[in-house]
Amino acid sequence: MPKIKVVLFGGGPACLIAAYHLSEKYDVHIFEKGKRLGRKFLVAGNGGFNLTNEAQGADLQQVYSNHPKLHKALAEFNTSDTRNWLSKIGVETFVGSSGRVFPKKGIKPADVLKRIIKVLEKKGVQIHLNHNFIGFNNNAKPIVKSNENEIVVEAHHYVFGLGGGSWTKTGSNSLWMSSFQEIEVQTLPFRSSNCGIDVIWDREFQEKFGGTPLKNIAISAYEHSYKGEAVVTGYGLEGNAIYPLVPAIREALTKNERAYITIDFKPNSSIEMLQSKVPEVGIKPKNYAYTFNISKAVQQIAKKGLSKADYLNPHKFAASLKTIVVPINGLRPVEQAISTVGGIAMTEIDEQFGLNNYPQISIIGEMLDWDAPTGGFLLQGCFSTGYVVAQKLNEQSNL
Repeated sequence: MPKIKVVLFGGGPACLIAAYHLSEKYDVHIFEKGKRLGRKFLVAGNGGFNLTNEAQGADLQQVYSNHPKLHKALAEFNTSDTRNWLSKIGVETFVGSSGRVFPKKGIKPADVLKRIIKVLEKKGVQIHLNHNFIGFNNNAKPIVKSNENEIVVEAHHYVFGLGGGSWTKTGSNSLWMSSFQEIEVQTLPFRSSNCGIDVIWDREFQEKFGGTPLKNIAISAYEHSYKGEAVVTGYGLEGNAIYPLVPAIREALTKNERAYITIDFKPNSSIEMLQSKVPEVGIKPKNYAYTFNISKAVQQIAKKGLSKADYLNPHKFAASLKTIVVPINGLRPVEQAISTVGGIAMTEIDEQFGLNNYPQISIIGEMLDWDAPTGGFLLQGCFSTGYVVAQKLNEQSNL
């Protein structure tokens, strides 16, 4: 008896893991608009390939936006499950000091992707490259375009994992939104997440300190605080201590409230410890960098937040290093963000990610409106949602 056909649209991690788990019971097809699968998967490997994170249970769920359906998926397929799956297909991993999970030394992002594709092909998954989803027909059946030909795709079930709005060079964009709006599925505009913040620096500061790293700092905003690093850029600041604060900053900007961050440039030292470094005879500003072991960039950022009198007072300057307030002018645009929020509203899907009004269609990965920081959490969200949809369909096949 021939297998029932399931079609997945998108060649990212959510669709790849779903295809793997569906392939035992279904005739699985992946339609990808580009020349190769997993382009965003490869880009995610730049600067460190975080496949997932070691966080579990409540510690895992709390870093994601508060969506019960997403949290349930994370519980059903957690970070240990991801590591076990990767090991099963021949990709061994290890946990770094930050809790991030990486492929073992010598395994590159391209190697992981090649391994996944090889396993899928061995399991009979058929991959159709250069097939671009362009909309639905009057019966809500997907239409793809390939070599100027428009094809209505027939299948028992359709799974969409077309990605978020960032990094258009990898194929992600918001063009699919209008197609879902036409079948009356609610979508939300994409907005930046895990991105840099806009700060108004003067030209001299930009030219002198652009590209300067700010290491071993703590940044707080709206009752949230994170230790890490940031980099001074021409437009403001970027880095892993900034990204987790973006949701709170984005909310303040949306409400037209004053947006700001507070930087502690010496999180491991108290104010008293810093002030004790000031000699009895006092010191001049030209010696601040040496005395407090800070960079010239940090000194200038601190100076911007102080009156002239306070800047010239070494004790007040020392205290200020713990609480430098930096006003925020905005967030970087979607194209420059690592990830996005927005897409298909979570209210449009059931607990197993099927569309409420179109049970033959499921939505997975970053097409959905959820948020998470970097550090392996974005990929984990994709893996979890892809797995849950596959399990739902596999259970249906047993009925």
